[in-house]
Amino acid sequence: MSKLSFSEHPASVGETYFEHMGVATGFGLRMIAGGLACLVHGFLPFAFTSTGSRTVLKLHDRMVANRAARHRSEAPGAVSA
Repeated sequence: MSKLSFSEHPASVGETYFEHMGVATGFGLRMIAGGLACLVHGFLPFAFTSTGSRTVLKLHDRMVANRAARHRSEAPGAVSA
């Protein structure tokens, strides 16, 4: 059984607890906004025609870019600026 830890997962992604709270909250709010746009689009097909997909792409790109940057900084011989 895994232990409850407020710092284990944030540390695994290179963040403090409060940094992770901010990032996760920002992602969640953007996902809610994109989801609401999708719901409106379902009823009004002419509205928000690309908002949902654009939101997902931006969030995915941000997550992948952050992951890649973290891996580069952790690479042996990496030089920090």
